Amino acid sequence: MAGAGLLNFGFEFVEIFAFIVLATVGLAVIFGMMGIINLAHGEFILVGAYATTFTFAAGLPLPLAMLTAVVLTAVYGLVLERLIIRHLYGRLLDSMVVTWGISLVMIQLTRIVFGNTAPGIGIPFGQLPVVDGPVYYLVLAVVAVGVLGGLYALFMWTDFGIRARATMQDEATARSMGVDTDRMYMTTFAVGSGLAGLAGALYAPVMTITPEYGTGFLVEAFVAVVVGGASVLVGTVLASGLLGTVNAAVTNVAGTFMGQVAMLIAAIIAIRLMPDGITGLLADWRENRGEGQ
Repeated sequence: MAGAGLLNFGFEFVEIFAFIVLATVGLAVIFGMMGIINLAHGEFILVGAYATTFTFAAGLPLPLAMLTAVVLTAVYGLVLERLIIRHLYGRLLDSMVVTWGISLVMIQLTRIVFGNTAPGIGIPFGQLPVVDGPVYYLVLAVVAVGVLGGLYALFMWTDFGIRARATMQDEATARSMGVDTDRMYMTTFAVGSGLAGLAGALYAPVMTITPEYGTGFLVEAFVAVVVGGASVLVGTVLASGLLGTVNAAVTNVAGTFMGQVAMLIAAIIAIRLMPDGITGLLADWRENRGEGQ
């Protein structure tokens, strides 16, 4: 019994960790690199889901349909950044109001154009023999880890990453050294949008797709960004691990609803104890340790 309980906990953790990472990473990139709180994040996820389900229904294989959805969402984000978002840099409250308005418009347009539901896809790969859950959730966990690794490589080992981090840390200095900061913002927003589209595409087979589809991702995404702190990748990993552990442990004992409640309580406590997030606490600890030496 203990072994079965441990397996169930492990599966719940993997499932929740993957969900939080994939729901969060696009939002974290846009907020961490650009300082834009994108309240339309859920609707970028919605674009990915609808693009996946309709291209799959048109005959594309599921992986190709998902890839198409990511590209379409990135292009949509690029267009939106050029038309609207670029005028909101440095205007935090304005960006929140505008992206909230974009969210409402997208939901209503989706309902008008496509109706209240979209065609279903079905969960691929079948069920696991040991725990009561689909193999597909393990695939999502592998993809989540791969996304984090890919982003780390992109931002740490490429010329684009160096320029993007320079823009984030000191835009004026980066511009004076020849960095096209306008292009950096445009590209970063497209990357964050594409990652949101990836989340929508990956979860299209396991969630009912409606015009409110994206709202199912928002709580975990915003909570993880706040709990994680300023560092995009490290904060996402640590926050997802912490919140995923709490959620999985309580879900395994008391059910999904109580797991969500426990996760939110843990987030409230974490924010109270660590106002700058986990990575902010780690940065303070390293600074104090350096002064002590």
